[in-house]
Amino acid sequence: MTSTLEALTASVAERLDAHLAASDGYVAETYPGDSGSRQPLHTVYVPAQLFLPDAAGPGVVGAWGRQGLEAFAAHFATPEQASTIVPDLPPDLLAAVLPRVAEKLAREPIEDLRIDFEDGFGRRPDAEEDAAIAAALASISQMHAEGTLPPFWGCRFKSFEALTRRRGLATLYAFVSGVVEICGALPEGFWVTLPKVTAVEQVEAMVMACEALEAELGLAEGALRFEIQVETPQSILLPDGTAGVACMLRAAQGRASALHYGTYDYSAFCGVAAEYQSMEHAVADYAKAVMQVSAAGTGVRLSDGSTNIIPVGEPDSMRAAWQLHARLVRRHLERGYYQGWDLHPHQFATRYIATFAFYRTSFERAALRLRRYVAADTSSGVLDEPATAKALAWFILRAVSCGAVSPAEVDATVGIDEATLTHLARTGLLPA
Repeated sequence: MTSTLEALTASVAERLDAHLAASDGYVAETYPGDSGSRQPLHTVYVPAQLFLPDAAGPGVVGAWGRQGLEAFAAHFATPEQASTIVPDLPPDLLAAVLPRVAEKLAREPIEDLRIDFEDGFGRRPDAEEDAAIAAALASISQMHAEGTLPPFWGCRFKSFEALTRRRGLATLYAFVSGVVEICGALPEGFWVTLPKVTAVEQVEAMVMACEALEAELGLAEGALRFEIQVETPQSILLPDGTAGVACMLRAAQGRASALHYGTYDYSAFCGVAAEYQSMEHAVADYAKAVMQVSAAGTGVRLSDGSTNIIPVGEPDSMRAAWQLHARLVRRHLERGYYQGWDLHPHQFATRYIATFAFYRTSFERAALRLRRYVAADTSSGVLDEPATAKALAWFILRAVSCGAVSPAEVDATVGIDEATLTHLARTGLLPA
């Protein structure tokens, strides 16, 4: 009987393998999972007309970093000061977070920079945009020589809608060509952003544009990747009821690096009155939920949008803007969005305070659960599954990569090395 069942199992298994070969290949190609590489905490948009070389000073990135550090020093230097702005964070947590934020702002205030030739630049004569591209490239050349470029950077060009398509393509080609000439290749962490996508065909067109430019510049196929900016209802729901963003990811043929939500364009398209447009409006939550489901398992990262309420002006206005920003950052972290946009250097302090506090608040509990999982310890009455172990490991890896938690703290609390932690994050299983 046993031999008969074994023969039957083998026979049926071969038939199943043949039947599922195509779907196995599709799943492996479409849902490779997260690469485990670093994801920036924020993207900072700087209008292209402001991104100028500065032989006598620190340039735009240095100036923004200095402003961010100055605002932090003036308003967040001690737990007592910071607690007047972020009163929901206990003093002992602030005492652990604030030195890390000060170090971060001094060392790397901007993680991801986007030089903006779209809304932040506006519609200008071609000659003026061409001049802005040349000035931006001169600034990049200066920063490249000094080693001061952020770890992630790129540009946002105008959309591929009919009115702006040729100008957007011209800017994309000129900018990328200039970067390759300066750097000798496309640098790691370089991305471009395709905005205001209203049709799957525009993503297909972007792939065509990338292929042609790669061939012209002698780049490897697939070297040029791009972010899709989700800021129109058409990118969420197509006329036939399908999820547009899922179709767009497929159309990108592996070139999509991220999906970025555009708060104000999307809200305006949906008819939300200006006063009520925000990252936490119901239309925003719906769009981001569709984005999240569409990107799950694909390795494509997600980014929330921005708030246009910036911390400037009177002290009370600044405090209210910081409180709003900190709350919105915490909100999107809790919902599985680990990146957002910042539009002003005064937002850097609350970006990092809220992010570091998010990870440190839950780190010890996550570390204890993962330690018990590794040891097969069920004495706590909690029986975690591999999927939960993956989530715990990813949480800890993100905490380390952003600087909220040190590797030494992980070693002391979890008791496993980084390679084991990474394997758990990828599979939910311990290495064989």
